[in-house]
Amino acid sequence: MVLIGGTSNVGKSTVAQVVAGKLGFECLTTDRLARHPGRPWKTPEWEVPAHVAEHYGSLTVDELITSVLGHYDRLWPRIEELITAHAVEGSGRTGLVLEGSALWPVRVARLQVPRTAAVWLTTDDAAVRARIHGAGRYEAATDEEQRLMDKFLARTERYQTLMIDAIDRLGMDRIDAGGGRSAAELADMVLAAVDAQNAVGRSSVGR
Repeated sequence: MVLIGGTSNVGKSTVAQVVAGKLGFECLTTDRLARHPGRPWKTPEWEVPAHVAEHYGSLTVDELITSVLGHYDRLWPRIEELITAHAVEGSGRTGLVLEGSALWPVRVARLQVPRTAAVWLTTDDAAVRARIHGAGRYEAATDEEQRLMDKFLARTERYQTLMIDAIDRLGMDRIDAGGGRSAAELADMVLAAVDAQNAVGRSSVGR
């Protein structure tokens, strides 16, 4: 079991898929268990639902953080059950790479399951901003669409700040996903950290 955490738009999904391919593992996201209001920008295939626009338009950044952390708190028992089922000796299951922002460091640090590793991807706010602006076509968006993206971005940045504080306080592994590194390079860094861990999320490689 390999857990890959990080804030939104840091590249978790892409790196997790590469790691899973290298290991021959299944790859899942915590979003499949229960999704919090998603991205508030449209794409050619997707329109922003009214409840998502209302969520980001009506709440302050503090309220958005409280909402998403509460969602992850309620979701954690299902995540822990999934991790335990895959990690138990003799389960006969295929190995699993599980990625998602819901993998909060404090909860992961308390896991008492065998053959489980955890790494978080982080990057600077400018990189996250560039990805969100690119995905939402920020420059071509309306004022209201930009306002919703700005709220999502502010929540994303605040979430990462809180997450990094927790990771560093617990002495857990995080990897800088910036610097122009490819998904393959980041996957190799994740695997190096995983190989060096002697407790869930803790080694001397990923820091």
